[in-house]
Amino acid sequence: MNQIIQEAIEVLKNGGIILYPTDTIWGLGCDATNEAAVLKLLKIKQRSDSKSLIILLDQDHKINRIAKNIPDAAWDIIDHAQKPTTLVLDGAYNLAPSVIASDGSVGIRICKMKFCQQLISKLNKPLVSTSANYSGNPSPSNFNEIDTTIKKKVDFVIDLPEFYQSKGQASSVIKLDKDSNVTIIRT
Repeated sequence: MNQIIQEAIEVLKNGGIILYPTDTIWGLGCDATNEAAVLKLLKIKQRSDSKSLIILLDQDHKINRIAKNIPDAAWDIIDHAQKPTTLVLDGAYNLAPSVIASDGSVGIRICKMKFCQQLISKLNKPLVSTSANYSGNPSPSNFNEIDTTIKKKVDFVIDLPEFYQSKGQASSVIKLDKDSNVTIIRT
């Protein structure tokens, strides 16, 4: 597994797109600080850059590196969430412009999956995570449901058969403003 992680890191550092398993569903990913890579990912996905993307981090203290004015409620949600939860927080910064929503927010999830944690830790940057499907199509529930043309368009596929059949669900999405007002976007 370490060799595959190292190969993925090289692709990501060079602006490439990877297809990889997450703690939810299979995702398309790139370095969230590299605008050219983000635009390439959006082109593969056939998705407008007006829609925001989710960012994965390996540890919660790194949220401060990409979002300002984090409300106390964010830490409580992270500590008590029973399933993968994406927080949409205001004041995004240190990210590629196309990752940040028009209102200045960004969706952030602390990934609990060991493989992703290792990948993000070794990359030492936030990682984009968006479902491995064309925009508007259903998200694939496992690796075998990912469109073969998407598999061919990415620069690197995390080829670990132990993850092929994993059936994940999309994360919950909760928006928090600086005053800790909560909006449930997806349960």
